[in-house]
Amino acid sequence: AMAVLLKDAMQPNLVQTLENNPAFVHGGPFANIAHGCNSVIATKTALKLGDYVVTEAGFGADLGAEKFFDIKCRKAGLKPAAAVIVATVRAMKMNGGVKKEDLGSENVEAVKKGCANLGRHIENVKQFGVPAVVAINHFVSDTDSEIQAMKEFVASLGSEAILCKHWANGSAGIEDLAHKVVELAESGASQFSPLYPDDMRLFEKMNTVVKRIYRGSEAIADKSVRDQLSAWEAAGYGNLPV
Repeated sequence: AMAVLLKDAMQPNLVQTLENNPAFVHGGPFANIAHGCNSVIATKTALKLGDYVVTEAGFGADLGAEKFFDIKCRKAGLKPAAAVIVATVRAMKMNGGVKKEDLGSENVEAVKKGCANLGRHIENVKQFGVPAVVAINHFVSDTDSEIQAMKEFVASLGSEAILCKHWANGSAGIEDLAHKVVELAESGASQFSPLYPDDMRLFEKMNTVVKRIYRGSEAIADKSVRDQLSAWEAAGYGNLPV
């Protein structure tokens, strides 16, 4: 009975947005428990039907984007043309030390301080050879000065931040971002490459992610973990991503 109920689950679900744009919803587990993006079937089907395909890689770029690039794109032979990093003024202020109850008040210095976190995400995406644009998801409490501080910081890293008001204005509020993504995609600037090669030892793959994405000094694992990794390599799984 369960097999009968699930027999169509392997097929992507075609849905539409409020403005009648098509979207596939299929196999999108959160990045904190799995790979954090939709299925290869959904993406490859969309590529056959549309000029541009957008895939959401959930959570921060250090988690969702890394897994999307290193796992899904590697194994599916996908080469992303551009990346969009979604950020908010409120998040910058929280990263800058502002308490949640005070996020609605202007604090340009906290925005500037918190932008260091955003900068790391931009750097991480660019490590994969993919050009990035920042989408500032607008909140009504955001001030012009705070938004300008974010834009100036992103510009200092050689990227562009675009204010997006799709929550309030629908697609009309995000047209500038769409045009920028198309510009990046058509520029041919992307030189996508995974973070590590397939033939690297499993522990070294982990170490590479720790050092290059999270900026840790090294990955630490006791003998039981290293023995398990070695056993997987001996069983022929050493070429898989981590």
